[in-house]
Amino acid sequence: NKKGGKTQGSRSKVFISYLKLISFDVHIAFCYTRLSLVEEAKQAADKALNIYPNDNELRQLRNRIDIIQYKNQRINEKLWLTEYKFLTGLVKPYYSSPHQSTGSIGKTHDEDIKIESKTNEDKQAESANGEGCEGSYAKDKIQLILNHWIRILHIKFGWINEFDKLIINYVSYVFMFDTFRSSSKVINTFNGHTDCVYSIDYVTFGNCQLICSGSYDTAVCIWDVDNNKHIQSFNIHSRPIYCVRFSSYHYQNYNKNVICSSSHDRSIRFWDFKQNQQLQIFNDHTDSVNVIEFSPFNGGRYLCSGSCDETIRLWDVETSKLLHIFNEHENSIWCVDISPLQSNSNNINDKNNIGVIGGNGYTICSGSFDQTIRIWDIETTKQLNVFNGHTDYVRSVKYGSNELSNLILSGSNDRSVRLWDIRSGQETQVFNRHTHYVWSVEYSPFAINDSSDGNSNVICSGSFDNTIRFWDIRSNKNELYIINGFEEDYVMSCLKFISLKKNSKYYWNLCYGSASGSIYIYG
Repeated sequence: NKKGGKTQGSRSKVFISYLKLISFDVHIAFCYTRLSLVEEAKQAADKALNIYPNDNELRQLRNRIDIIQYKNQRINEKLWLTEYKFLTGLVKPYYSSPHQSTGSIGKTHDEDIKIESKTNEDKQAESANGEGCEGSYAKDKIQLILNHWIRILHIKFGWINEFDKLIINYVSYVFMFDTFRSSSKVINTFNGHTDCVYSIDYVTFGNCQLICSGSYDTAVCIWDVDNNKHIQSFNIHSRPIYCVRFSSYHYQNYNKNVICSSSHDRSIRFWDFKQNQQLQIFNDHTDSVNVIEFSPFNGGRYLCSGSCDETIRLWDVETSKLLHIFNEHENSIWCVDISPLQSNSNNINDKNNIGVIGGNGYTICSGSFDQTIRIWDIETTKQLNVFNGHTDYVRSVKYGSNELSNLILSGSNDRSVRLWDIRSGQETQVFNRHTHYVWSVEYSPFAINDSSDGNSNVICSGSFDNTIRFWDIRSNKNELYIINGFEEDYVMSCLKFISLKKNSKYYWNLCYGSASGSIYIYG
């Protein structure tokens, strides 16, 4: 409405940001022409209804848009949001009443979230500065909404799995694979390592987006993603480094920026890279430590490690104590993962069976040079299942999350990528297009455009054939896309999907390491 004034324009943008998150139309957040605001909102809601025709919350939203359109035609009043109980009613409405004071969103935990209204002069100034009113302001408002959800639902910062549980059915269509495939390219390159990069990890500490990497050159490097530069290296190991992980436990409990690394020198070390000092060392393994993973429960207090001594070990990071040794494998262990969600076992809700370390219902998955994948119960320490099918070393294993929580993804030196059903204990898919060892596998956040369920259905794999390949898990014959490495890279040795808050067109980006020592961000 032309006469709505700057307050109406500001609230209209929040409304459009809401629509962006549930409409699956990535462009809708940038439609701010006031004369066409309601029409754009109607189009977005209609697109959403084409995907979820039986969604009552979306139907209510569509009806509400018609009401807003009618009101805008009849009277000059503020555009306001009412109780749209999308997300199955879990998210509280932003406006508690249509008469709430100007510029304020509903109070949460005794504080108001303020929206600053912007005049046309402000927008023109932003445009002149090259920011672009639509793009930058839309991102700000979307982030404001996400922060609101995180606050009212008590979601711990940094643990995206908890947030995924809430909005997976609504936001997965924002990340369309075809868009990524058609428009993405290498946007950042980090050079500093002099040999193969075996492992990378990503974290946001405060306002800093950081990547860490471990290499055969025995160095751990830290990279500033925002400024695209190498900020620190340290050589605390005497042999090649096979795995690195940021420790959220140290950050959340002690406000320390800590990297945990494992090495061929048989040790696991914790390094405070802000204070430049070693904090802890675990040295009970008797051979190379190939992999480490922090627990998704208890804030990452527990650490799982796999070694060439044919054991998996579980550690208490707080006390530095070794809690248990899992030793059924018959050869070196190269990869482990911890389930992101508890199983649906009936005993999880038994208050008298909470487990020794709070990990009741969680499991460990491990891949070994004995060509098997095994699942272990963290609390009982029992082996639950053995998957046989690979014909060479198992190099990478990953649990699925959300709708894929009953699947395990694996890659092997037998050049195959495989999916396994935890419930049946059977192999369900085999992908065979790689021409050399598969060293890394990942579930992607992307969905195929023709998917009818709104769920992520794309996996990817990195190989010694110097390619990253994307696969549709609904068909073991469908190779979707190939990223070819540079000739000097030789091997795609490690993969990780990361989310960047600026300097990127897309929310999700793929970070990967190579045998040349270079690290790339593709997005």
